Amino acid sequence: MKMSRLWVGVGLVFAFASFAQAQATRTWVSGVGDDVNPCSRTAPCKTFAGAISKTAAGGEINILDPGGYGAVTITKSITIDGGGSFGSILASGQNGIIVNAPATAVVNIRNLSIDGAGTGVDGIRFLAGKTLSVANVDIFGFTSDGIEVAKTAAGALNVDNTLISDCAETGIKVVSTSGAVGTAIGGSRIVNSGFAVRAGNNAVVSIRNSDLSTNTIGLLIDAGNAQANTDTVRFASNSIGISASAGVARMMHDTFFSNSIGINPAGGSICSAGDNQFAGNGTNGNPSVNIGACTITTQ
Repeated sequence: MKMSRLWVGVGLVFAFASFAQAQATRTWVSGVGDDVNPCSRTAPCKTFAGAISKTAAGGEINILDPGGYGAVTITKSITIDGGGSFGSILASGQNGIIVNAPATAVVNIRNLSIDGAGTGVDGIRFLAGKTLSVANVDIFGFTSDGIEVAKTAAGALNVDNTLISDCAETGIKVVSTSGAVGTAIGGSRIVNSGFAVRAGNNAVVSIRNSDLSTNTIGLLIDAGNAQANTDTVRFASNSIGISASAGVARMMHDTFFSNSIGINPAGGSICSAGDNQFAGNGTNGNPSVNIGACTITTQ
């Protein structure tokens, strides 16, 4: 009996070792793949969910050919890159990507289309992990948010060259119950949504060279400890360009065209470097007095 138990234990050790060895640093998905495959280039998987279990932490999932690769939950450091082909996630009635990874995890999402089909919840939901970077991604058609950060610890979100459109609540929402979440948005467009960007509790958001247009509010700051900084951002045809019901917004080199209200410091603070441009707004609005956290200085 003892000998049989010993052999069972040895067998389990080898089984776990074989599984660990089966995880590859780079895996592949294809529209004609199969999730029972090892996800190699010659024997690709069919979905991101199938490939992620066979990809080592810190590894990368690549796309061989155009296709829809399904919603996925990410629980470790990983890169999903659709570069070189058209990769998409159709997320009707659900979240497209959930990131719920260890505190040290770094996740990269590149070159994808994430389609909520009018019934999806969030395009990308960032719950836990160190850093989430999103680049060259189209996110559209969600009933809640394009990208939602809902963390319980500090972290970072980077969004570059991304289009977010037709999200009923928010294009990018950043909230953390504990610890600041630094958010950098560059070269991106957020259009036809409720709030384009919402900086909530513990959010520190910087937006540069971007277009926030045809939304209910272009930028909303609504927590006392939230900060938002804008540089060369176009706010056009929104009901309100920037609204601060709490916290502070700092703006420079921005343009406000054809908004019902340009800026609205409604309980929070909005400060200006004095080099922003306004034209065609129903009301331009006035920045707050440059005191305290709202002060911009030059050196």
